[in-house]
Amino acid sequence: MRIYLIGFMGCGKSSFGKRLARKLAYPFVDLDDAVEAESGLTVPELFAREGETAFRELEKEVLRKTLEISRGVIATGGGTPCFFDNMEFMKAAGKTVYLKMSPLSLAHRLEFARKERPIVSGYKGEELLGLVKTRLKEREDYYLQAHCIIKGETVKPDQVISLVFG
Repeated sequence: MRIYLIGFMGCGKSSFGKRLARKLAYPFVDLDDAVEAESGLTVPELFAREGETAFRELEKEVLRKTLEISRGVIATGGGTPCFFDNMEFMKAAGKTVYLKMSPLSLAHRLEFARKERPIVSGYKGEELLGLVKTRLKEREDYYLQAHCIIKGETVKPDQVISLVFG
């Protein structure tokens, strides 16, 4: 089975996804890493050089390639479910799990993250919190379509396993 982790940037899809994949003895795919491998550019470079539209097109193509694995944990980008028919694709191809977090938790994580994120670069404090609230409001209708919704701040692999396979 394919398990697609979705949620806002900074909710822990990649770090949690690696732990979940280890627990299940499944391969792990970070969609952003796969996009970078495909393009030869980092996500920030791809955004800067080609723009968001080109990034989203490539992201969609790379997402479709996850059908080549019969089982795996796939950490998607924060915007992946919100473009094209990506959410419908993931729901049909496997189980979707939304790692839901509060805007305050997300803003705190993003402010101190080591990974560069083009959409939030240059924002701090209340400005960042405002951006997170706005973006989350735009995206949450997509996220809430997931098969499973779980609190991202305290998620444990066993919780997801019992929800997905339960």
